[in-house]
Amino acid sequence: MSQHASPMPLTILGEEEQMFRDTVRRFAVEQIAPLVHRMDESQQMDPGLIKKLFQLGLMGIEIPEQYGGAGGTFFNAILAVEEISAVDPSVGVMVDVQNTLCINAIVRWANEDQKKKYLPCLATDTIGSYALSEASSGSDAFALQTRATPRAVQRGTDYVLNGQKLWITNAKEAGLFIVFATLDPAAGYKGITAFLVEKDAPGFTLGKKEDKLGIRASSTCALNFNDCVVPAAQVLGEPGKGYKIAIETLNEGRIGIGAQMLGLAAGAWGHAAKWAKERKQFGKPLVEFQAMQFQLAEMATDIEAARLLVYNAARLKDANLDFLKEAAMCKYFASHVAERVASLAVEVFGGSGFVKDYPVEKLYRDAKIGKIYEGTSFMQLATIAKLSLGKV
Repeated sequence: MSQHASPMPLTILGEEEQMFRDTVRRFAVEQIAPLVHRMDESQQMDPGLIKKLFQLGLMGIEIPEQYGGAGGTFFNAILAVEEISAVDPSVGVMVDVQNTLCINAIVRWANEDQKKKYLPCLATDTIGSYALSEASSGSDAFALQTRATPRAVQRGTDYVLNGQKLWITNAKEAGLFIVFATLDPAAGYKGITAFLVEKDAPGFTLGKKEDKLGIRASSTCALNFNDCVVPAAQVLGEPGKGYKIAIETLNEGRIGIGAQMLGLAAGAWGHAAKWAKERKQFGKPLVEFQAMQFQLAEMATDIEAARLLVYNAARLKDANLDFLKEAAMCKYFASHVAERVASLAVEVFGGSGFVKDYPVEKLYRDAKIGKIYEGTSFMQLATIAKLSLGKV
């Protein structure tokens, strides 16, 4: 190849990436699809499915092999989230939070003892959860009220957590929580500290499980901390440095949500295209009408644009290049594409698209959260504007 040859297009996968994607796609169709309706109706993730996700290595994609993980790339994780979300975005976000938030944070910020203790568990049987949001800190993520109070003990220092977290994904199934609390509210972001809290920690209980519009099989709960004692050895990173962990991890997580929304849109488009080919009106399939062809073509174009944004951000992250603006762009754009494509897919199905017998109704409900969690669309636009325009 010439030294100056053009690089491959972003959507061209290497051989190992293609094999990985095909494996995940096959798993999603064969193992997840038959469970989607029941899990949505029951608002419950199938325990047997969770076990299979671990067995396939999808819950520890980036965990190094020395800790029992797959030793894969961030891009692998993005491919997995995309393919799973095309079938069920609820399962997609569970895999996403595990890989792009919890595992990434521990791989990057944990000390060796913490890695040896938790990474093998996260690779094999333990679900992680990321607890930042509170009633008073949504978009203003660092207006935390959950307090961590140092307490001297014989062996050094422990911390006592008091407060509540809201809207925490994976909460019901999780065995390990990354919890952000402040040592001093007056210190602002400089007081924020990250803690590794196990589900059976004294003083820690699960609160209300939310009854949601979409991604209903994905558990979203409140977390209550009532004099919850956390040993100093459970601090992730350093005291007062939790804001850095939160910001940098969420920057990566935005790409994961972009992948979830991308997969959702692709799944909705696939259902719509298949329906248009099979459904007949006025004596011929819907797809033979030019208006339908154009609508499906516009949807496909939006999906490809979203895919380029998501893949580019993920490739930049893996290359250790700056990806903050691209992450915000892909999350912002993919969430809009998902909502639009899912809505149009319902319209392609007509009346059938409005009932739960067909999958596009669920995908339409699932799409709405993409503009809200892990940074609203307005927050993404603020980031994009700042990094594109500089000071104005």
